[in-house]
Amino acid sequence: MDFLSTIVRDKREDVAAAQSRIPLDEMIARARDRGSVRDFNAAMAREEVNIISEIKRASPSKGPIRLDLDPVELATAYAEGGAAAISVLTEERYFLGSLADLQAARSACALPVLRKDFTLTDYQVYESAASGADALLLIVRLLERNQLDDLLGLTHDLGLEALVELYDEADLETIEGLAPAVIGINNRDLKTFQTDLAISKRIAAQLDERHIPVAASGIFTRADVEGNLDLGIRGFLIGESLVRSDNPAAMLRELRGVQ
Repeated sequence: MDFLSTIVRDKREDVAAAQSRIPLDEMIARARDRGSVRDFNAAMAREEVNIISEIKRASPSKGPIRLDLDPVELATAYAEGGAAAISVLTEERYFLGSLADLQAARSACALPVLRKDFTLTDYQVYESAASGADALLLIVRLLERNQLDDLLGLTHDLGLEALVELYDEADLETIEGLAPAVIGINNRDLKTFQTDLAISKRIAAQLDERHIPVAASGIFTRADVEGNLDLGIRGFLIGESLVRSDNPAAMLRELRGVQ
């Protein structure tokens, strides 16, 4: 069993446990009763470098990154540095995240907040809305086409948006005919956790103009950003380097190419 399969197996167990604590009917009611939603798609469509800045305590490939991070402090710094949106890892077992991190980050700024997790079920979509997320991650290689359609439809029904993540040409085939606005292209193979920056460039060249490409994983420097700008990629999801930085606001400005 590859590591991604292990994560998915454990995620299904975690979702079942969450649903035993808060039944689906109650979670639906909470989702329908949420407040206003911030426009994630509009934030990523600006004619500039649009960085989704991530709050991440750890990862399976890197281990602990910054276990004592303060999501309020980081979200505030990201807003000051000109981030387009904030991504919060909420997966608990392998990334040591939580929905509490998401709620704290969103309370600290006016930016749209993306819930980054392994979304497999309707329950998680309702949970994302109820927790205040403005957008959520849908990983194509984890879902059959009908599942992707259903989860994306429910996401939009609740007023949220999605970052639909691709890795290879097989994922491109899966989303054929689908019209999600924001497409994340993961440079990291989730089975092996190996990273190759050429992936986002190759896949972005095959997207049509309806889509907003976002390069994710392995983006650390302004040179990495510029190498994607030449191909029309203006969206980036950056986590580890910002989380480790002593001055994430200044680093964001450098990555964006502004003073």
